[in-house]
Amino acid sequence: MNRRPEHLTAREEQILRCIRRWIEERGEGPSARQLADDIGLSSTASVAYHLGNLEERGALVRDWRTCCLVR
Repeated sequence: MNRRPEHLTAREEQILRCIRRWIEERGEGPSARQLADDIGLSSTASVAYHLGNLEERGALVRDWRTCCLVR
């Protein structure tokens, strides 16, 4: 079952692709700092904002350190 929301911004799609790649390559999701560095954002606050939106929409789950995609 795909629980991913239908309408995501381009940045949200980019973040989900990055998280997916991290999980495939490293076995766990990136931290906010690692995610910011990877997608070219200078602020972890911006990353946190986008992650919060994605979490509210049910596209991912976060813990204190990493992100996991919802399947």
